[in-house]
Amino acid sequence: MLRQNHLHVSLLYIVLLTGTKYGCGGGGCGACTVMVSRYDQIHNRVLHYTVNACLQPICTLHGAAVVTVEGIGSTKTKLHPVQERIAKAHGSQCGFCTPGMVMSMYTLLRNKPHPTMEDIREALGGNLCRCTGYRPIIDGFKTFCVVSNAFNLFPKARKNDCVLNKCLIPCQISEELFHMDNVLPLDPSQDLIFPPELMKRACGSLCFQGDRLKLISPVDLTNLLELKTEYSEAPVVVGNTTIGPNMQLKGVHHPLIIYAGRVSDLHTVTWGKDGVSMGAVCTLSSLKEEMERAVREMEAERTRGYQALLQTLRCLAGKQIRNMATIGGNILSANPKYDLNSVLAALDCTLQVMSKENGTRTITLNEELFTGFGKTALRPDEVLLSIDIPYSKPWEFVSAFRQAQRREFAFSIVNAGMKVVFREGTNIVESLNIYYGGVGATLVKIGRTCQKLVGRSWGEELLADACCLLEEEVELSDSAHGGKVEYRKTLTTSFFFKFYMQDVNVCLLPLEYLSALKPFKNEVPQGHHSFQLVSNAQSSQDPVGHPMMHQAAFHQATGEAQYYDDIPPVQGELFVFMVTSTRAHAKIINIDPSEALGMTGVVTFLSAGDVPGQNRRMLFNNPEELFAEEEVSCVGQIIGAVVAESREQARRAAQRVKVTYQDLLPVFFTIEEAIQHQSFFDLKRKLERGDMDKAFETVDQILEDEIYLGGQEHFYMETQGLIAVPKGENGELELFVASQHSAYTQEVVGITLGIDSNKITCHVRRLGGAFGGKVMKIASLSAITAIAAVKTGRAVRCVLERGDDMLITSGRHPFLGKYKVGYNNDGTIMAADITYYSNGGCTLNESSVIMEKALLHMDNGYRIPNLRGRGLVCKTYLPSYTAFRGFGGPQGLMVMESVLHEVAVKCGLPPQKVREINMYREEECYTHHKQLFSPRNMLRCWDECLDKAGYHDRLQAIQQFNTSNRWKKRGISAVPMKFGVGFSKGFYNQGAALVNIYKDGSVLVAHGGTEMGQGINTKALQIASRILKVPMSSIHIKETCTGNIPNAAPSAASFGTDAVGMAVKVFQRSLVSDLFVLSCQLPWTMTIGVGKTIFEAYCQKVSLSATGFFLGPHTGVDWENSEGPAYYYFTFGACCSEVEIDCLTGDHKNLRTDIVMDVGRSLNPALDIGQIEGGFVQGIGLYTIEELQFSPEGVLMTRGPSQYKIPALCDIPPQLNVHLLANAQNPHAIYSSKGIGEPPVFLASTIFFAIKEAVAAARRERGLGDSFPLSSPATSERIRMACEDQFTEMVIFLHIIGLFFQRTQIKLSSRLKSCLMKMLH
Repeated sequence: MLRQNHLHVSLLYIVLLTGTKYGCGGGGCGACTVMVSRYDQIHNRVLHYTVNACLQPICTLHGAAVVTVEGIGSTKTKLHPVQERIAKAHGSQCGFCTPGMVMSMYTLLRNKPHPTMEDIREALGGNLCRCTGYRPIIDGFKTFCVVSNAFNLFPKARKNDCVLNKCLIPCQISEELFHMDNVLPLDPSQDLIFPPELMKRACGSLCFQGDRLKLISPVDLTNLLELKTEYSEAPVVVGNTTIGPNMQLKGVHHPLIIYAGRVSDLHTVTWGKDGVSMGAVCTLSSLKEEMERAVREMEAERTRGYQALLQTLRCLAGKQIRNMATIGGNILSANPKYDLNSVLAALDCTLQVMSKENGTRTITLNEELFTGFGKTALRPDEVLLSIDIPYSKPWEFVSAFRQAQRREFAFSIVNAGMKVVFREGTNIVESLNIYYGGVGATLVKIGRTCQKLVGRSWGEELLADACCLLEEEVELSDSAHGGKVEYRKTLTTSFFFKFYMQDVNVCLLPLEYLSALKPFKNEVPQGHHSFQLVSNAQSSQDPVGHPMMHQAAFHQATGEAQYYDDIPPVQGELFVFMVTSTRAHAKIINIDPSEALGMTGVVTFLSAGDVPGQNRRMLFNNPEELFAEEEVSCVGQIIGAVVAESREQARRAAQRVKVTYQDLLPVFFTIEEAIQHQSFFDLKRKLERGDMDKAFETVDQILEDEIYLGGQEHFYMETQGLIAVPKGENGELELFVASQHSAYTQEVVGITLGIDSNKITCHVRRLGGAFGGKVMKIASLSAITAIAAVKTGRAVRCVLERGDDMLITSGRHPFLGKYKVGYNNDGTIMAADITYYSNGGCTLNESSVIMEKALLHMDNGYRIPNLRGRGLVCKTYLPSYTAFRGFGGPQGLMVMESVLHEVAVKCGLPPQKVREINMYREEECYTHHKQLFSPRNMLRCWDECLDKAGYHDRLQAIQQFNTSNRWKKRGISAVPMKFGVGFSKGFYNQGAALVNIYKDGSVLVAHGGTEMGQGINTKALQIASRILKVPMSSIHIKETCTGNIPNAAPSAASFGTDAVGMAVKVFQRSLVSDLFVLSCQLPWTMTIGVGKTIFEAYCQKVSLSATGFFLGPHTGVDWENSEGPAYYYFTFGACCSEVEIDCLTGDHKNLRTDIVMDVGRSLNPALDIGQIEGGFVQGIGLYTIEELQFSPEGVLMTRGPSQYKIPALCDIPPQLNVHLLANAQNPHAIYSSKGIGEPPVFLASTIFFAIKEAVAAARRERGLGDSFPLSSPATSERIRMACEDQFTEMVIFLHIIGLFFQRTQIKLSSRLKSCLMKMLH
């Protein structure tokens, strides 16, 4: 009986191999990557390829060998070189994605022991990382390249003169974050052999029967056809990349599935005189390899179509999906977002299909094949045998186009395949094929346009008419699925314009048009890094200040690092699944769980009536409900929970709980709507300095504008969850929980259960990413799971699916900043009045303190004498937004930078100059909330950043580039940063630690911080090693536990290391002093060793255990008087970024970024640079890619990696340089270091403003103004529509005309539409 159908589930719950991680369930993140090996009987070879275990049905692996990360090496035996090098190169932070990265690289090396950089880039294209920024992963893996030395991995240290106190102080600067001395060599002879018993010829048909699912695996075509005749409704699967996500994530059920992967007739590849015939179950990787071979070996004229197909395949999905997905499955899925169909249709490909009754027939692959979304014209009993892809003929030209949220590993927004055939020796169009995907429910053929263009000369007149005809023929209503209507229509004409230019005589094109023909090339990120070496006077045994490897890196690389869902199941363990609201604002009439309770395996249903303690609690003086009782106020609000014997049973049963609603009004979701309804939470904040009214009377100019910043999903790789284990005595309960704030989780669970906190113990070993998202929301999930555990008396596990996690827990607050600015003509800003609106969602949660942080950061690094900021949190009917890395700082800073940018535009000055004019410059300055600070290091960061980036020279080069290129433009931007570290609520600025020294001399340290990838444990080890003067290997960091460290503050606000490090330092003062006195009395201990000293201390009754408590600074703000020290200190930095945009599609490429950051005296330069890069890349997502989308009913539509795109390897600047400011001091924190977790996110705003500069260059060329609205994120849609040109104007004009006629109920005929378009042209 097959109970667990998918490989990752089987690995976790049957084989108890936990290295393969579950990140999304849809093949969209790569965390579950494993290597599959099969024996190829035809070619007598073993094939190794990566797959996503979450999509791989285990019963389809008959005859295959599976290698997981545990199989290639471990800390207990021997590391594999891949594991060793990613760890030593600092390529692992939270570590959740690391096993997947390791397996992708391992598989590449099995196939190609000496890979190129391009091979590595392709191999990792299907793996996401939310922590590192990818660069250190590449640094570790590129050491396997034969040319790795060419990348200057290990330059020597150099001397540098650093300006400090106006004196030149020489210091040693290093660019070496790691070295590869004595690393394990790659020895292919030591690889695992393929099991010989699997080389035997496959057996006959197989049948697997599960509780609800039957899978039949035929071995020959005859058997397959018989099965399809008998079970015509059963889907045929091979890669499972479409059926799998539908079944796992959307609840689609198929009682019977036919697996065709073992039918050899469907794998054949036949090259003939007319082209190639690809078997239907050939994978996309196989198709790509065949196309590459053809392009490499054949004359270019015959392979034009193959080259276009290759261009699409290189961007299609990730390597793992291409290894699984088949060409037949891609076609028959009939999804217009799948890119292949438009290209294959343009190439006039044909399909060979067969049934038992009717034999074989040939079908042309065109729009008629697709009868609806997900539907084709194939008969129910027919099977696709092969696809015939013809060679290109003379005078035949083919192109493929696509535009997606991300250049790689993303579904296209619009894709196109186009082919033109010219009459021999002329430019007369003989035939024309144009197909679009993404502009309708099915593949769209542009038939009328093509017909009208046949027989005409390929010239500008044809182009003009073609654009008009396309606008007329491509129809998208305002309510079209997927939205972006004007953008999608614009892309159709932009794509044709590119096609026209590619196929016109290059000599006839203006030179400035040629760059539009070159697509952006994806490159692997490289970088230069520099940091100050420790003093020569420092002991060689002292690890502080050295770039030490993450303490758990080896365990993360081998899959041995344990996360909460890796804990083996407890005997009798149950699973809980949440029942959430499907309405945004409604009264609950009835909750009926009866059908769910009658299902197999269901144990109980929980709702508000099952809460033994309090269902409602106060948070920041606002009520929060655990279970909705009478009314729901957002889609995704938790109403109840189903507890069952298995995850799948709980999930299915939750869908059967019937909730009856009565809809309520009003319902609104946006900031603008909230302002219209005057819907705000009570808390309103204001900060002000100077005399605003007087200032506005005296300035030269006044500007009023606004900027909108969208929200952001945390997308930590490990979803939220926990295990609750009742102890059965005195009501004790243990929680193994993914929380940044275990003390708060403990408190909420206690309130909910009605028991004291001392009976609840929370354990947190590590988090697979958090970014603020696991501070508050996890407490509610923990309380519900705890109720289930108490009610049933059994352990209960809660693991949110990715989509539910995104729906329930929400993310970063959207902001709207409206400002009125008074400035002089030289760019000096004299007054700024800014109102911040945030979308708080349906409850206040942490929105008030997030708004406070935005206001406290509104000045950034600028001395604006008259400054006022007001903050209002909007109450809407969306899930409440919560904490996210930066905690309002990136939004507050971004609005001020928009002010500076727009003032520069109005003054006709370079933005960099306006920024410099307005910077704080005195040695002692006061912020707008009257906190004293020195901007010296901020100014140093700024100057060094511009210098290292070569800003002024590159600015001139960019101006020259823009003059020479019409459809590609570049922009560059630099910003300074002043970011407050610590909590503005002073009571959170505290830390505690516990140290135990054992008789053998080993040391155990426990602290209140949470390890979530930032390296807090590693830094704590370094600090403890320095103070105790013992090697780091003798010290062990215990899990975070409320039983060891009570009432710990959350690990947030970039303050974790400060609090923990100082606590470690404090507790060791007394302990070390006692041991020092004893050692002075026992001089012989210097030779015998520390173990003997400790044993003697024990005999002398010296306490070998101590606690340390760090009483942090008092911070706080008097909001009535706009004053107070809000932060412990400030972290400074500066960043410069350059981008290039494609004006025709809105695509952009990040070319280079230079960052200089003041981190004080870095405790660990490798970890700090890793945090800077990771935060910056998360900021790239915030400001350019990541976009939350909701339906008109308030349903979150972007609920997984298929819809929501975080930065991938292709989004990282090829040059990413990070430099730590030398000779920087910070007397406030541990060993003069500084917190660094949050500040770098904002630095990615340089990408946004560089994009805005590039768009402005395009607009200037058309005589349009430099000042234009651009909301964040600067997506491809927003970039394209801001680059106004004849194509956007056509679309917008026709759209406006259409709306007019629609409202006046006058029919807009095709003829009238055509006339209007010609008038516009």
